[in-house]
Amino acid sequence: MKTPLLVSLVVMLFFALPIFGNGVLVTGVYNNQYYKLTSSEVSVEVEDQVAIVTSSQEFVNTYQANAPRYVFPLPEGASATQLRWRYDEQWYIANFAPVAQDSLPPNPSQGWPYNLLGYMGDNPLFYNFTNPVAAGEMIRVELTYVMLLPYDQGTVSFEYKNNYQILQTIPISQISLDFALSSQRTIMGISLEGLVGEISNDGHNAQVSFATSNQINIADFKVSYTLDPEQLGLFSMSTKLDKVPDEHPEGFFLFIAEPDASDNDVVIDKTFTFILDRSGSMSGTKMLQAKNAANYIVDHLNPNDMFNIVSFSSNATTFLNAHAVASPDNRAAAHTHINSLVASGMTNISAAFDLAIPQFMTANPNNASIIIFFTDGEANQGIYGTPALVQHVSNLVHQCEVDLNLFNFGIGSSVNEQLLTLLALENGGMARFLGDNDLETEITSFYNIIANPVLINPQISFGAEAAISEVYPNPLPNVYKGYQMLVSGRYLYGGNTDINFTGQAYNNIVAYDYDMELATSLVTEKQFLTKIWAKMKIEYLMGMYYSHPANTQEAQWYRQQIIDISLAYGVLSIFTSFTGGEPDAIEDDVATPDVTPAYILRGNFPNPFNPSTVIRFAVTNSAKRLVKVKIYNLRGQVIRTLALHVDGKGEYEVFWDGTDMKGMLQPSAVYFYVIDFGDTQLSGKMVMSK
Repeated sequence: MKTPLLVSLVVMLFFALPIFGNGVLVTGVYNNQYYKLTSSEVSVEVEDQVAIVTSSQEFVNTYQANAPRYVFPLPEGASATQLRWRYDEQWYIANFAPVAQDSLPPNPSQGWPYNLLGYMGDNPLFYNFTNPVAAGEMIRVELTYVMLLPYDQGTVSFEYKNNYQILQTIPISQISLDFALSSQRTIMGISLEGLVGEISNDGHNAQVSFATSNQINIADFKVSYTLDPEQLGLFSMSTKLDKVPDEHPEGFFLFIAEPDASDNDVVIDKTFTFILDRSGSMSGTKMLQAKNAANYIVDHLNPNDMFNIVSFSSNATTFLNAHAVASPDNRAAAHTHINSLVASGMTNISAAFDLAIPQFMTANPNNASIIIFFTDGEANQGIYGTPALVQHVSNLVHQCEVDLNLFNFGIGSSVNEQLLTLLALENGGMARFLGDNDLETEITSFYNIIANPVLINPQISFGAEAAISEVYPNPLPNVYKGYQMLVSGRYLYGGNTDINFTGQAYNNIVAYDYDMELATSLVTEKQFLTKIWAKMKIEYLMGMYYSHPANTQEAQWYRQQIIDISLAYGVLSIFTSFTGGEPDAIEDDVATPDVTPAYILRGNFPNPFNPSTVIRFAVTNSAKRLVKVKIYNLRGQVIRTLALHVDGKGEYEVFWDGTDMKGMLQPSAVYFYVIDFGDTQLSGKMVMSK
């Protein structure tokens, strides 16, 4: 079995991100009552396509006193790093917690109106305020998140939706955007679409500013900039902290690599199959979009590409019995075949792969072997259990001895996300989940990316002098012409180091060599790199987590690793949220906290242990408070709570004798502990072995 590949951050960058917008304050009384939005300020700082976005809005409670719920339509690929608010002349900051956030109910019949559900998008963030806001009072809420802006053939884009009219018809008194860009690669041009703002650009630093007042709705913020097409290669950034909240090196780097295909004058031909779901649930608009997407792909194949089309419902059919060259005659016949497809019947996914995969047995080994597969439902004929179906596809691939890239698209809310994710993980691809009306746009956009592979199965090596480790994504995705690879990692020693990319192209080994300068000390403005690294490692660990059956010891171990990194580096994951107890009051206008940790986990000793162990940590600030240590079993149940009082800087220890709250000695097993400092949580894993 291949090394699992995460639903990659790098691949996800290839898609146009959905437009996102202002947060909403919903009253704690009714889900269709919203605080009045009076002002909105959006601040964006971009360093070589890494964006730190701060969305700040002021709301007025026009209802009776209530503790509201904050909802923000977080864009896909973004990671929230801080949530704070100002009320009654005091700033507060939300704490992270090892608890998955609440989710919206699936339909308005459970109390959520359609307009709010539509506004939220697919990746909303929630926070429940614990203290009430008085009637008529104002509250300012500020969310900060980090994301990588989408890149397409030298153009980078940023979008922010201002259409709040769906929730409010009262004019907003102030709306503003401040977009600041710094780029190592020359900025050829920058624009603000549909609005008149102030724009400046000196080639490496650009600024876009816009402000208006008393508007119900204005055009969405759409900033795009183009980079010099001649400046291909590798651009890097790095910083080295004094302390880190784990045992890895203190240095963090990120580089953006776009190899110049002309260096090797190679674009790899493809052996390509499009698997199209034509079951009854695809009827109507979805089927029309699917046909349009398939026709688009046929029209945009390269002349030397080999292709075929497989469709399925209760059974599966194939356009041809084997892959054929993309000649004009074969393209015309393919269009006729596609246009004749009719949606009806059940969903037999295994039959589709039974037809499609064996055809790759005769594929040219010099070609990139690619399947784009999409479905709008779960398998209900043939092999339909997830483990059995994943194993069946794995067996087919193994029998063909093909290095296959399988890209899966799930349409609508009825797909088996676990199945599509696992199939992608095991077959060098990715899984993407779309709305009913996104099919044609997303698949055609994605095909434009993979149409021209430059480097297949890339490998990376570094000079030994930097002692580089913890590099993500792992494994690296293929490299396509006109698109980028983003790689993040850790290092021990600063200075210059060599980077070497190797991969296959036309059965030859192709190499790209670069130099990277690593910082030898803290670069304050690059501290966001810690969060990018944490985000990319979490995505890798999520792939590993999904590779094991739920509730197994291995899956729980990866889950805990994700929680540990999320809490240590202040980056939300699906297992963590801004629900860490009472918020902390902070000084007025405090900036985002420094990454240097206030608390450091030392682990427990001994580990494994029998039957007692000591949990150790360090405090690096002047905190004086009661600290609680909760012990969890593998089922997530709290079996013991311990406490001690910290009194400023120093080393601290908590003793656990291996018993639960009733004094009963616990069995040999894996246990987790969470140290709750009030403003931070640290967690670890320990093993009792008798």
